[in-house]
Amino acid sequence: MIYLDYNATTPVDERVLEAMLPYFRQKFGNAASNTHAFGWAAAEAVAIAREQVAALIGASESEIIFTSGATESINLAMKGIAEAYAHKGNHIIVVKTEHKAVLDTATRLEFMGINFTYLKVNAEGLVDLAELERMITPSTILVCVMLANNETGVIQPIAEIAEIVHEKGSIMMSDCVQALGKIKVKVDNLGIDLMPMSGHKMYAPKGVGALFVRRRNPRVRLIAQIEGGGHEKGLRSGTLNVPSIVGMGRAAQICDEKPYEEGERVRFLRDLLENAIQKMTKVRINGSLLHRLPNVSNISFENYKSEEILPKIRELAVSAGSACTSALMSPSHVLMAMGLSEKEAYSSLRFSLGRFTTEKEIHLAIEILNKVFQAGFG
Repeated sequence: MIYLDYNATTPVDERVLEAMLPYFRQKFGNAASNTHAFGWAAAEAVAIAREQVAALIGASESEIIFTSGATESINLAMKGIAEAYAHKGNHIIVVKTEHKAVLDTATRLEFMGINFTYLKVNAEGLVDLAELERMITPSTILVCVMLANNETGVIQPIAEIAEIVHEKGSIMMSDCVQALGKIKVKVDNLGIDLMPMSGHKMYAPKGVGALFVRRRNPRVRLIAQIEGGGHEKGLRSGTLNVPSIVGMGRAAQICDEKPYEEGERVRFLRDLLENAIQKMTKVRINGSLLHRLPNVSNISFENYKSEEILPKIRELAVSAGSACTSALMSPSHVLMAMGLSEKEAYSSLRFSLGRFTTEKEIHLAIEILNKVFQAGFG
C-alpha cells in the first residue's frame, strides 16, 4: 500500500511516540493530582506541551486549551461564543466550504435561535471579501473561515478577512487543522482570535486537540460546554489525556523546526504526481492552483466516477472527499459550493501527501494509475 491520504490522518512520528511512552507507565500520574510527585510530573509535561503548541502558532501558553480534537474545539468555540456574547448579538457567518464540524455545529445553533449567513466561494474556492464585509452586521458576533480547506487545500486570505472582521467589531475563528505544520501559521500575523487544532493531522495521536483562545486585543470570552472539575481554566473539564498531550506538544515542536523544507519537498512530489495524471486522461484540478497547500491535489476525472477508479487502485490509499463525510452517499459539499456539477463532484479524488511520502512511492503510484487508464474500464 502507498499512503496518499495524509489529510485524513497522519501516522504518529517515531519521535512523538518516543516522547509519549513514559507517560503510559512510569509517569502515569493525573495532572490534576497536586499533592505528590506523580501528579507533578504529569502537570509539568502538560505545561511543556502547552508551551510547544503555543510556540508553533506564536501564542502564549495561557491561550492554549487542550481538548479531545478539533471537532470538540470547534464546538467549544462556536457554542461558547454564542452563549458568552448573546447580549451583543445572535448572528454568525460561516463559509459554505467549512468542515462538517463547523457546518453541523451551525445547524445545531440554528435550532437554538442563532442566525447564520453562509458565505459563498468562487470557482477557485476563495471567498469574496467585499461580500463578506456586506454580510457583517452590528449583531454579528463571530465569523468562521478556515485557513486551508481539507478537501482542496485552498488557502483563504485570512489576514485580510480578519482585518475586516475586527473593523466591524466581531470575533475571527479560523479552523487551521490542515494548515498547521504545512505552512506558516502565526495568530498575530493572521489576526485569528479562535483557532481549533488537531493532533492527528500533524503526526500526533488521534483523540487530542487544542483550541487557541485570544486573551488580549481582543480578549475573547467563552462559556464552557463540558462541566465537571474546572480543568483547563474552567473551559474544558475532564482528566487530561497526558500521553497524547505530550505527543501533540512534541509534534508541534517538530513541525516548527523545518516547515519550509518539508513543504517544498512535498510540493515537488505533489506536482510530479499531478503532472503525470494530467497526461494520462482528461482531468480538472479543483481549487486555486496559486493559493493552496503544498501537499494536496483534488482531481476530477472527466470520463470516470471515483467509485469506478478506486477498486482498480487498491494499492493506493486515496480519498473521495473528506474522511469525515466519506460514509455519506452524497457529493462533496466543498466541490458543489465551488460550482462543480454532481457528476464532476462524484468523479473527484483527493491525493494528499505528507512527511513520509517518498519519490519512489510517487513513481510507483504513477505506474499503477497509468496501467489502469491504459487498460481502460470496459
